[in-house]
Amino acid sequence: MDATTKIARILSAYLVVTGIGFALSGGYFARMIAHVGSDPVLINLSGMVHFFIGITVLVHHFLWKKPLQIAVSLLGSLFLLKGAFLIALPELILQTANNPAQKPWAMAIGFLLVGFALGYFAYFRNDSLRRTPPTQKKQQ
Repeated sequence: MDATTKIARILSAYLVVTGIGFALSGGYFARMIAHVGSDPVLINLSGMVHFFIGITVLVHHFLWKKPLQIAVSLLGSLFLLKGAFLIALPELILQTANNPAQKPWAMAIGFLLVGFALGYFAYFRNDSLRRTPPTQKKQQ
């Protein structure tokens, strides 16, 4: 199994579980999104985790040719950017908490759609996963 498929499977599982979390615990995530009473240390730790995930994906996978490769590299880039902004510009990130577009139910749908689409291509539509037809014996 190639790196793209492995990373896509991991990211798809994370996105699906996160989408389920947003769907089942919308009130909790609404408070989390609002960053009300956020501890600066937790914001920094969140940035560190996002940064490490993003940079790890990109160090091992910076491929932009096939659709699944693009999706994995793009997600790695987004994790890296979110982490960098949470670490370097936390006040800017905290200001986005009052954005009325941030609805937990909409975020749940987004996470689930991206997670299931990525998982579908990583598990079922990846060229490296398709079985090759049995080879015919050479006539001698």
